Amino acid sequence: MTKFYLAYGSNLNQKQMKIRCPQASFIGTTNLENYKLTYRDNGDGRGVMNIEICKGNKIPVGIYSITEGDEKELDWYEGFPSLYRKELVQVVLNNEKVEVMVYVMNEEGHPYAQPTERYYNTIYQGYKDCGFDTKYLKEVTELNKQNIEKGE
Repeated sequence: MTKFYLAYGSNLNQKQMKIRCPQASFIGTTNLENYKLTYRDNGDGRGVMNIEICKGNKIPVGIYSITEGDEKELDWYEGFPSLYRKELVQVVLNNEKVEVMVYVMNEEGHPYAQPTERYYNTIYQGYKDCGFDTKYLKEVTELNKQNIEKGE
């Protein structure tokens, strides 16, 4: 059985996804309404991307169709269930509302943290793969840096 998976970080990188989840099919792009992107500490000081509720904001996302085997690979990659949990959200895809699974970081003990250059470049390539404006990713990353400097 296949399901829809919403990617917003490094899994936008289609080459990486093809290696990790060879049965996954890229369906298209859309926006996730009322969320913002952040980088949070993954437990070893490195920033990894997360989504957080933010009324009135929207973020560009990619949608994949995945198999059960792909989901198991994603569970491992995302550190499910200790680092990330799974949630179901609705998005509009091809003028139709669809329910998609997304990984969201667990709240406890994850302050803002900067991504490594390699991780950022993987996401940056994913933005290019999906036709997203890379300026938005740069702005998110700069805002994250400011949040760290403020001690948030």
